[in-house]
Amino acid sequence: MTKTALITGSTSGIGYTIARAFASKGYNVMFHGLETNGSEIARKVAEEYNVKTDFSNANLMHPEEIEKLIKTTFKKFETIDILINNAGIQYVSPLEEFPLEKWNAIIAINLTAAFITSKTVWVGMKKNNFGRIINISSVHGLRASEFKSAYVSAKHGIIGLTKVLGLEGAGSNITCNAICPGYVKTPLVEGQIKDQSKAHGLTEEEVVQKVMLKKQAVKEFIPEEKISELALFLAAENSSAITGSSFTLDGGWTAQ
Repeated sequence: MTKTALITGSTSGIGYTIARAFASKGYNVMFHGLETNGSEIARKVAEEYNVKTDFSNANLMHPEEIEKLIKTTFKKFETIDILINNAGIQYVSPLEEFPLEKWNAIIAINLTAAFITSKTVWVGMKKNNFGRIINISSVHGLRASEFKSAYVSAKHGIIGLTKVLGLEGAGSNITCNAICPGYVKTPLVEGQIKDQSKAHGLTEEEVVQKVMLKKQAVKEFIPEEKISELALFLAAENSSAITGSSFTLDGGWTAQ
């Protein structure tokens, strides 16, 4: 039976690369994102890999829209076998200037949404005695950087949530793991480069070399394809013994 993957934030960046990887392996894919051409993105992937896809632009700031996203996916595909919580936003600012509305938005989208999606698919996964939840955290779920109070807090929270779900799902063949990439050159990171440039008073190239990649032993951005390869491995049926874990793809950042 063909399995279905729901991937939040999958119309661009890391999520899009993951979605294409799953489609290439025969998974049906529920796309989600804010791109206005999201339906076209989903349709093209469906045609390319001969799988079923659909698209939702649910606003993850609102719990009722998240629940509607899950219901829509169940209605279209009848099951959600793989849930990948990938959607995320960022804001960079010194603490004393950090707007409360930015804090609330980052916690809502980067952490609370993952709790709600996981909770909403949980009963169906238990009923099917199969489920794979993969949370795209960050090296900032394990380490901290200046000016990122909300993002670092949310990503550390995702690691905690991953551990709890790993324990709770153990008796029902539901695994939950986190992937913690270093810097990947996505639209989100492109925005961070500009923000950090302003915050540090550096050129954008200086931000890349002196701030972003400074802590990585390997001075290169992490390829998106490496993240999708790991996600496919964690989603496999024979990965049932791997749960509650966090996997770093950080160019050696956390080895120091």
